[in-house]
Formats: sequence, structure tokens, C-alpha cells
Amino acid sequence: MYTLVSAIHIIVSIIIVIVVLLQVGKGASIGSTFGGGASSQTIFGSAGPATFLTKITIGAAVIFMLTSTYLTYLSGKTRTSSIMSNVPSVTVPPSGRQAAPAQAVPPAGAQQGKVPLAPAPQSAPAK
Repeated sequence: MYTLVSAIHIIVSIIIVIVVLLQVGKGASIGSTFGGGASSQTIFGSAGPATFLTKITIGAAVIFMLTSTYLTYLSGKTRTSSIMSNVPSVTVPPSGRQAAPAQAVPPAGAQQGKVPLAPAPQSAPAK
């Protein structure tokens, strides 16, 4: 649905640009005062293009506003799913350090305190 509305929005945007560029500006009517009498022989008639292009502009502007509002509404929704939701997370130890080893677990069947531990390294005496 989002793709369809986006395509309509882009097409209407292009139509608005074309229709606005086809319209005659307000200062163009002064040319007919000084001898531009060919305005009555146009394809739309003497007042035709102004009303026809105005109606197209209004219609395209309404469609543009509706699609803009709908696309804004769709983009404001929070998404609850992700393509990464099924990927297991991986924890990485901080850089430069290795993870601390877990406590030694005595072998199965050994009693507490009966397993000999390795002696701690001796440090050199201070001078």
C-alpha cells in the first residue's frame, strides 16, 4: 500500500509541476492589449485554458495533500517487527581484554575441599 501511494504521490507531483508551468501568468494579458489578438483562436477558447488548467491544478493539489497526509500517517507508526528479530545476539568482550574465566568446578564425584588446587605463583621478595 505504501508503494502504491508513493507512486501516486510522485505522479501527481509531476502533474502539478507541468500544469503550473503551462498556466499563463497574470502579467501576460498585457500582451493582448498591444496587438496580440490571436488569443481568441486557441484550442480552449478565449477563457478556456484558464479554467481548465485551474481545475486540473486544484484536483492535483487535493490528491497531493491527501497522499502527503496518508504517507505522513504511515511513517509515524512504530514498527513492532524486524528482519533481525530471529537473529541471536552475540556478546563481544571489551577490546584488549579477554573475558574472565569462570570459577573452577570440581570434577563430578569429588568432595568439596578434597580436590588439590595449584599453588599460587610466588612473587620475588622486594629489596
